[in-house]
Amino acid sequence: MPLLDIALVDNAARWITVLSSLAIFVGLVRLLHLRRNLALRTRLLGLLLATLVLMFGLLSLLVIFDFGNTFPLLPMGVRIGIASLNLVGAVALWSNFAALIDMPTPRHAVSEQRRLTLELATALQRYEMALRGSNVAIFTQDRDLRYTSVSKPLFGFPVEQVLGSTDADLLGEGQARTLTLLKGEALGTSSSRKGEIEIEEAGRKCWYDIHIDPLRDLAGTTVGLTGAAVDVTDRKENEQHLRLLMRELTHRSKNLLAVIQAMARQTARHAGSIDGFVEIFSARLQALSKSHDLLVQESWYGASLADMVRSQLGHHLDRENSQFTIKGPNLFLKPEAAQNIGLAIHELSTNAAKYGALSVPTGHVDITWVRRTPEAGGGFELSWRERGGPHVTKPAARGFGSLVIERNLARALDGTVDLDFAPSGLVCSVSVPESHLIPDR
Repeated sequence: MPLLDIALVDNAARWITVLSSLAIFVGLVRLLHLRRNLALRTRLLGLLLATLVLMFGLLSLLVIFDFGNTFPLLPMGVRIGIASLNLVGAVALWSNFAALIDMPTPRHAVSEQRRLTLELATALQRYEMALRGSNVAIFTQDRDLRYTSVSKPLFGFPVEQVLGSTDADLLGEGQARTLTLLKGEALGTSSSRKGEIEIEEAGRKCWYDIHIDPLRDLAGTTVGLTGAAVDVTDRKENEQHLRLLMRELTHRSKNLLAVIQAMARQTARHAGSIDGFVEIFSARLQALSKSHDLLVQESWYGASLADMVRSQLGHHLDRENSQFTIKGPNLFLKPEAAQNIGLAIHELSTNAAKYGALSVPTGHVDITWVRRTPEAGGGFELSWRERGGPHVTKPAARGFGSLVIERNLARALDGTVDLDFAPSGLVCSVSVPESHLIPDR
């Protein structure tokens, strides 16, 4: 090959070296500039490599223009620089050799990334499952207070409708005012806030505990809000129910004391002695207690008429040959009606045990009740009918039992009571209006 061609190839190789070195240097510097999150050791090694490549390019450039004759010290300086960089590179290489050996292979890195991704997905799935099963909704909002994420439906609205909306868009200006002010304070002061709001969802009042924290980026700038909305509606309703029960308890306690006071006064008026008073009054208190036991079991919602009748006749029904026939549909009484009917059944059974059908083995009592049709006014008819007992005569004076049955029962139930002292046996008919019945739960 001619000498001229060899010189051209040699110069071309030197120019390629110069340009490639310059390109590598610029590329490495730009990479280090863009990847500001690299570790300091990595950045230094990258800068060392870029400088070394640049020095090789400068050395080739000096050879091309033959600066060695004009500036004899310049090529030597470049070679000294390259030697220094090589020395620093060798020291850096061997000082970090153990770390380089432990560097993961690409396959290992991919496998580790998959493992971490799976663990993250599993943790996220558990987190979302826990939130779906709870009464807590986690959300984020931007500085315009538009929802950017939400873990579950919020304020009765589906996730799709919540995203991109503000509280005013969802709830209206009136209901959202308190919530918007609370979030505005948290955003303006970049501090946490919490409060309670009351809103209406599908005609039902709902309460939420709101916890809000500022959402910051990596630089610490507040870019929005993150928070939690805890549905405390059940707790609020339970508190209201408890307050209602306390008021009801106070009211019922006063009524109960009034009933006991009247019971004591009437019993004392008709009792012949202190022992007789204690015996009769204790029995009536026990009857009242049985009615209350049934009502307590139902949390004062009401009581079954059949259960109420059987509770008052328990000691008679436990006998081997029961003298009672009890028949009627399943009816549920309001508390006041159950209490008064229970006392009336007690008085009727006490009177029957002393003077009527229950005072002889051959006597029998039929207790029946029937439901009245809506056309007839609703409610029910209760009948106490005695037969097979001693001959009955109408008493000259009415005792406490008769007062409880005829006057108190009729007045308490807004119904009618008919007490018939028929010779063949006492018959008591009670008409109870629909207003004293409630659905069986």
